[in-house]
Amino acid sequence: MSFPICATCGTQFAESVSPPAACPICEDERQYVGWSGQIWTNHEALSAKYKLHLDEEARLLTIGLEPAFAINQRALYLPTDAGNILWECLSLVTPEAVAAIKARGGLDYIVISHPHFYASMVEWSEALGGVPILLHEADKAWVLRPSPHIRFWSGDEYKLSDTVTLIRCGGHFDGSTALHWKRGREGGALFPGDALQVVMDRRHVTFMYSYPNYIPMRPGDVRHIQSRMQGYEFTDLFGFSARRNIIGGAREAVDRSFDRYFKAIAE
Repeated sequence: MSFPICATCGTQFAESVSPPAACPICEDERQYVGWSGQIWTNHEALSAKYKLHLDEEARLLTIGLEPAFAINQRALYLPTDAGNILWECLSLVTPEAVAAIKARGGLDYIVISHPHFYASMVEWSEALGGVPILLHEADKAWVLRPSPHIRFWSGDEYKLSDTVTLIRCGGHFDGSTALHWKRGREGGALFPGDALQVVMDRRHVTFMYSYPNYIPMRPGDVRHIQSRMQGYEFTDLFGFSARRNIIGGAREAVDRSFDRYFKAIAE
């Protein structure tokens, strides 16, 4: 018995004698089945081949896999007044990473933007004492390893404190979530997952229904995201992978990106 992990998307499944016939996340048109077919691994096999790399970006702890695995997202540790938050999740948990988090005061929440980054969220929660995992209820069907630690929230906003708000953006997934954090003198920060993805020039964001399969997001969904972002000020924006950030001027960059998108589809 083990908890299978899809090698293409990195999602951990419920315990089983043998892996499922297919990964529904990868068979969905937003993702893909690897060119060599469906391949499964598990946490023990990952720990023998990979390690977690802890780094710091703009004074925030980041955690990523080395070498790259699956979608290759990173997680960020956010020490907020709502508690210590792990934003996004990874397929591998290591004793060293758990010790580093505990040394910083532990975790109060795991918050994940959308199903592509659910990864081994239950494994992480249990390794840190049963930390609550906050997911939007619109994406409930994509949870492939159920757990009593998962808590679903609803609506368009969920305030964890006066400075931390979860925002349902939709678009990429119905429940796609961004986290906004007011950081006092440092200015606000936005953590949008894939709802607004930082592009390679790190001066803009883009909006896609599927990134690997190049399916554009519908204009109505982009307008919804634009409306959801109104009233939120932020200086920095932290993207889904290492160094994919806009540090300084992020609010202006997002506004320019909305304008650029609507101009492009109108021509």
